[in-house]
Amino acid sequence: MSEAGNQAQEIVVGIDLGTTNSEVAVFVDGKVSVLESSGKNILPSVVGLSPAGELLVGEAARNQLVLYPERTVRSIKRKMGTNETVTLGDRAFTPQEISALILRELAAWASRRLGKPVTKAVITVPAYFSDAQRQATREAARLAGLDAVRILNEPTAASLAYGEGNRHTALVYDLGGGTFDVSLVALEGEVTEVLASHGDNHLGGDDFNDLLAEHLFREFQSRHGIDLRQGHAAARARLWWAAEEAKRRLSFDPEVTVREEALAVVDGKPLRLEMEITREQYEEMIRPLVEKTMGHLSKVLADAGKSPSDLDAILLVGGSTRTPLVAHMIEERTRLVPRGEIHPDLCVALGAGVMASRLAGHEVDRVLVDVTPYSFGISFLGKRDGAFYPHCYKPIVRRNTPLPATRTERFFTAHDYQEEVDIHVYEGEDEDALRNILVGDFRIEGLTPMRDGNEVLCRMSLDLDGILHVTAIEKRTGLSKHIKIAHALETKTDEEIEAARKRLESLFASRGDADPFDVEDQEEDEGKDFQVIEGGKAGCEDSGDTAASSASTEEARQLVEHARAQLASVHEEDREEIVDLNQAIESALEAGDEQALKEAMEGLRELLFFVEGRR
Repeated sequence: MSEAGNQAQEIVVGIDLGTTNSEVAVFVDGKVSVLESSGKNILPSVVGLSPAGELLVGEAARNQLVLYPERTVRSIKRKMGTNETVTLGDRAFTPQEISALILRELAAWASRRLGKPVTKAVITVPAYFSDAQRQATREAARLAGLDAVRILNEPTAASLAYGEGNRHTALVYDLGGGTFDVSLVALEGEVTEVLASHGDNHLGGDDFNDLLAEHLFREFQSRHGIDLRQGHAAARARLWWAAEEAKRRLSFDPEVTVREEALAVVDGKPLRLEMEITREQYEEMIRPLVEKTMGHLSKVLADAGKSPSDLDAILLVGGSTRTPLVAHMIEERTRLVPRGEIHPDLCVALGAGVMASRLAGHEVDRVLVDVTPYSFGISFLGKRDGAFYPHCYKPIVRRNTPLPATRTERFFTAHDYQEEVDIHVYEGEDEDALRNILVGDFRIEGLTPMRDGNEVLCRMSLDLDGILHVTAIEKRTGLSKHIKIAHALETKTDEEIEAARKRLESLFASRGDADPFDVEDQEEDEGKDFQVIEGGKAGCEDSGDTAASSASTEEARQLVEHARAQLASVHEEDREEIVDLNQAIESALEAGDEQALKEAMEGLRELLFFVEGRR
């Protein structure tokens, strides 16, 4: 039997041992997949010991972090290669030992899925990891009972996940939870050559969390005169957790509200924190850190003797690249739109799985993902060439976004005391909405008349079946209107494309001597910032006024916040179930899955009823 034949009998898994989360991937059912356990394919890189001395790894340890931070450790990857130890309760552990527990848990996931013991793995590390850090990773693997057959650089793994047949040069921008590196790679067939790398082993999403948490600490101290950073370990952990959740939501929503009950008690009175954080505020906090990554990006190009014009693609890796500011600054610096169609949290694990599968004798080319092939957005009144124009186009779900996807953007009414807005939904990439394809329109009426502009949130959710849900919500009152657009991902007919072209032609043909960019002439006919234009709804199903739908969303948010406030005072098993149901609600909201949202909310209400009834 050939060597490849022998290898095909082996099982080799690919593991992304991450700062915040870790994953395991393997060749199964004819393709490389990230494996799940209990319905989840991401293992939080958190380890703890319960008060009873029970080992907790992953979600259970993360849930414990709020109540017992002194018995829990996260972000151990930042200590790899050092002589530091961490203490859990009354026991001390090396970073390698903590990492080994995470690796062993992932190997157990794979063993259960495959029905065979797993003893070999490809393990990824940041390209900028030192030799000591790489050796520490190998030691962790041995402690976990694994043979690390390959220590693979994370950017190389990412490039393997994307895969390309022809030779091309890609910049891999990897911003994870605790580390950052950027690498220039040349790919041709199955060969990946790293031309240059640079990075920072102490820069990542954790630092974004820290800045947000510091903002929350200062606000609480300003309001109540108490510094939660001194003592108050449980409250400190809760606010850090709240900051992490706010960071995640700000990648998709323009603003979030942080609500934390009973963070401290003074004279028998519980003190709370409730405040709103906008994406602009958050991005202003983290801008210096993102600027720092741009310096590393420029350094990599200089080291390789390349310029942005030499790049064929920029690949986004790591959960922190979801922050819109990151892609914006990369595009601003390189004039290239970064690619992020492969799940940024799973990309490295999938690439490690590709390498592991090849070492095991399987023929693997690349990972296939479902993405939207074009952008969806709405028209609005904005400026072009220094003048107002009512058909500016704002993409909300952008081309190559992995599916399912949910995104929200903020808009404002254009006129004082405006009480209604027409929403026109387009598919396409042109900054002029009329050059794109109209896929639906609807009107939201009864807005609160306000002098200085009224904030309207537009949320789009696109699922794997090509169904696009669009909701416009008046933030002040929750008033909303919703449409469902079926077959949004189907290829448009020649007739639909021709209709879009004719709309554009008719706009200019009918202008006469008037300036088509003179908004005052337009307003005599429309009187609204979202103009009614010719054309039908192109397969839109108008579901009518769904203020109840918006109310359900707000109700879900309030239910989640109420449940989180109970975490400090419930039994451990109840706490884990509350966290799981909270996450199910957040996932359903993000995916726009109304049935899943309803079921998760019912489950959480029932659990809280029994929990609170036992007190």
